[in-house]
Amino acid sequence: MKRIMFLFFTVALLIPTAIFAKGPFTIGASFAYLWHPVHAAMKSSAEKTAANLGVELLTPGADSIAMEEFNLQDFINRKVNGILATPITIDSLVPAIEKAVAAGIPVVTVDRKANTDKVLAHVGTDDVEGGRMAARYIIEKLGNKGTVIELEGSQGASPTIDRKKGFEEEISKSKVKILASEGANFYRPTARNVMQKLIKEHPKFDAIFAANDDMILGALDAMRAAGIDPSKKVTVGWDASIEGLASIKQGELSATFDPFPGEQASRALTILVDYIKTKKKPEKAVIYITPKLVTSAQ
Repeated sequence: MKRIMFLFFTVALLIPTAIFAKGPFTIGASFAYLWHPVHAAMKSSAEKTAANLGVELLTPGADSIAMEEFNLQDFINRKVNGILATPITIDSLVPAIEKAVAAGIPVVTVDRKANTDKVLAHVGTDDVEGGRMAARYIIEKLGNKGTVIELEGSQGASPTIDRKKGFEEEISKSKVKILASEGANFYRPTARNVMQKLIKEHPKFDAIFAANDDMILGALDAMRAAGIDPSKKVTVGWDASIEGLASIKQGELSATFDPFPGEQASRALTILVDYIKTKKKPEKAVIYITPKLVTSAQ
């Protein structure tokens, strides 16, 4: 009997360790296009935040929808505690996200939204308001007259959709006319080629709004090649990249927007970890950070 009682108490003492104790949380973070400064900044911020929160962070990159899907399936297989994701398009990760949630893994999207209500939260820049801010800046600089060319990002990406929506919504209230709006995939060489074509089609333009700095820099390349002085036009980008800020300092680029990528990633990871620990959902399902207009005067 004494031996049985001894074994009973020994097992009882081991139960908390075996069942209730938990090691560090593991979060899978699939950041798209880590070669891009914005997403690289997100990864760096998430890693610092993870270290402060005492969680393990897996950070594979994804340069395609197939790689994104692979990452999320791998996270599900590893039974991570939570997932951060930047979906390349609004629909690209919906099945994978919903599969993860069905498996009991909460998902928070960062920067780019997913077309599903299954995510715990979305943290990103207020791209619609940013588009409006870009339009208001151009309208003011042009004295509420003239023409503008718009360079859109990659098709189906939420920043492309939302920045375009806000920009065109605000421009429509003014006397400024949009001459053309074409996609350039957030990519400098593509933007350079698109802008070369648009300069031939619309040689008399007053302003350009591009949905990221890579594209506006490509547009500036095309303008210089065509003998157009960029400083004589109103040009607006997005990302506050090192090259974009340098171009503003040189007097060529008029303005860009800081989307605060580090803050986006840090807040998203904190929300996810808090939920894993407490099961308490955030007060808002969508958390927007207002972008900051950056010019030579700021």
